[in-house]
Amino acid sequence: MKIDEIRSKTDAELEFELAKAKKGLFELRMKASTQSIQSPAEITNLRRGIARMNTILHERASGVRGQEPR
Repeated sequence: MKIDEIRSKTDAELEFELAKAKKGLFELRMKASTQSIQSPAEITNLRRGIARMNTILHERASGVRGQEPR
């Protein structure tokens, strides 16, 4: 997910997407440990997406980048 897409979402939507991404990451890690996965880069991409979402949520909470979109 691109940073512009993340910034356009509300906090509630971001929390939902974050929970979904964390669940997906857990499932991918379990799949990788028990069998081979198609694309190991998926894990990296999910981790980066989670970090981006956490960063945006933290920016909004601390007031660094302004409030959530209207």
